Amino acid sequence: MSQNPRIAIVGAGNVGGNLGIHLARSGFSVRFGVREGSDAKEVIEKSGGKAEQSSIPEAAKWADVIFLAVPANAAVEATRSMGDISGKVLVDCNNPLKWDDGPVHTPPPEGSLAAALAKAFPKVRVVKGFSTFGAEFHLEPKLGNTSIDVQLAGDDAQAKELVSSIATRAGFTPVDVGPLRNAAHLESLAILWIHLAMRAGQGREIGFKLLKRG
Repeated sequence: MSQNPRIAIVGAGNVGGNLGIHLARSGFSVRFGVREGSDAKEVIEKSGGKAEQSSIPEAAKWADVIFLAVPANAAVEATRSMGDISGKVLVDCNNPLKWDDGPVHTPPPEGSLAAALAKAFPKVRVVKGFSTFGAEFHLEPKLGNTSIDVQLAGDDAQAKELVSSIATRAGFTPVDVGPLRNAAHLESLAILWIHLAMRAGQGREIGFKLLKRG
């Protein structure tokens, strides 16, 4: 397992942009994959010039781990645009939802977006993660006197271990929540976070934390 995996970020919005900035600042080799006619100049500048950009297929080919942070309805097509990424680790950071006086989970027939990605790309090592908190924590994982939990679901133990090591090195607290079928529960947890933050008046500086007594 690589001690310094190369990381591609596909999606340079609030989530992908902040995560890429933070991972680059944490010492990882980061490349943003951008569509033709777009650029990641702003996030690269915020990373202190420690990240790069290229086309989506080039970034995906170069990377060991690909973080996918795009609108959920574009996730499958965005992954298809990467070209052949067989054997690579794909981290699904997205949540399918609609807004109906609050967030409503709208999973695909497979039960979760991660499961849909795994079905569409069976040779890709899909891990669900970095999906249950707001973009502020992707940039700064500190939560009180500890750090935000990153729940990880997936069927490939080595892939989860690799993503867990990235999370730990970047200052997050990884929590293995089991097989990929549990990605559906993480998407529901994300819906709950959005409701609490944006409808229940808790604000965005909140996060879920697994704690042990004693």
